[in-house]
Amino acid sequence: MGKILPILLAVIGIGAGVGAGLFLKPEPPTEELANPCGEVPHPDTAPAKAEEPPAPEDLEYVKLANQFVVPVVIDAKVTSMVVLALSVEVETGRSEDVYSREPKLRDAYLQVLFDHANVGGFNGSFTSSGNMSILRRALLETSHNLFGDLILDVLITDIARQDV
Repeated sequence: MGKILPILLAVIGIGAGVGAGLFLKPEPPTEELANPCGEVPHPDTAPAKAEEPPAPEDLEYVKLANQFVVPVVIDAKVTSMVVLALSVEVETGRSEDVYSREPKLRDAYLQVLFDHANVGGFNGSFTSSGNMSILRRALLETSHNLFGDLILDVLITDIARQDV
């Protein structure tokens, strides 16, 4: 009985994992053709062009008031501290919207930074192009989830790591 129990638990665990994977598998994306018959679309029904990004003179940059301090924890010990300064890109005239929502934005950014630190994003070569783009993308995605199209981009203007 003692030898059968670990094997039985392993089989149950594998079965539960496979079942969860099948149950949570996303639906495959379906491609819809604009005109499946291959006919030339009528000029009045042509799809609209994608909206062009704003011109550089229509943008302004909002520097967030304070730096972000993120502890890097390894084996339940703080091994280093990362200090970041962030700015956000918005359309001209919308900087006051950012300032009025800054506490909510800082809270969300801190959570993203803590998550990035917990998965090892600030270990080793933390300023590599891949690590920085992952971090920027996560910060921008969080901005869009909170405030829609208010924030167009997130800029990491300063970053430093101090080992403890």
